[in-house]
Amino acid sequence: MRNYVEVGGLNKKIPKLSLIFLSLILVGCVFINIFIPFDPYSMNLEVMNQPPGKEFLFGTDSLGRDVFAMVWYGGRRSLFIGVLATTVSTAIAVIYGCIAGLGTPKIDRLCLRITDLLLSIPQVLLVIFVQGILGEPDMFIIALVIGLTGWMEISKIVGSEVHQIKNSDSVLAAKMMGGSFFYILWYHLRPNFMSAILFMVVTNLASAIFMEATLSFLGIGLPLHEVSWGTLLAMSQKAMLSGQWWILVIPGFFLSVTLITITDIGEYLKNRHQNETYL
Repeated sequence: MRNYVEVGGLNKKIPKLSLIFLSLILVGCVFINIFIPFDPYSMNLEVMNQPPGKEFLFGTDSLGRDVFAMVWYGGRRSLFIGVLATTVSTAIAVIYGCIAGLGTPKIDRLCLRITDLLLSIPQVLLVIFVQGILGEPDMFIIALVIGLTGWMEISKIVGSEVHQIKNSDSVLAAKMMGGSFFYILWYHLRPNFMSAILFMVVTNLASAIFMEATLSFLGIGLPLHEVSWGTLLAMSQKAMLSGQWWILVIPGFFLSVTLITITDIGEYLKNRHQNETYL
């Protein structure tokens, strides 16, 4: 899925096909109401379990719902959860990493130990624990839970970058002039570590989308009446037993393509940052 061009003589490769595929999926999911005026929750038992064809491009499920509409509407919900979860995890990582980087060596070591401890626990277990505390899952709860359990790796990079620049002239001058923590973070620290964590933010987006699908597939994510790529895959467990392959294959294809393209873009951002650091 890669189609690359050279940029600036630095052997930086732009994943154009990944950008095109991801853009098409984003546009389709965001503007679904304009392109597809079908209700994904509308049931018609007369056309249930129809395979893909002219009338129903992606077929129908056991309740007669149009899988084509469900895939796009479900994609909107999955992408929203991914973006919101990534925003939450990035905000926590930046604040936590800056506290660790700007703090005393004792605070830095304590923050690092806490981060390593949390990283040693599988994220699925953390998600189940936090979700049990927050209550019945919905779209916002799932996004919040994934965000609260996915910030640790980014925070370590932020802490490392901040530790290197905390004694720079601009940061020291801002401290002497009484600049607040968030003022220093936004105007003096953020510009220096943003490029270093950008690829991890993009990677976290893919991880958040995959985590939502995993939780829904396991039956501990969104309820089945809320359409998402994860809940569609959860429905496929029974559908495959009756030969309804399209309910698994088509949502799985959209999910896989989205994850691959986001990961490809993240790899490009990582390589670009490494080239800039090397130069």
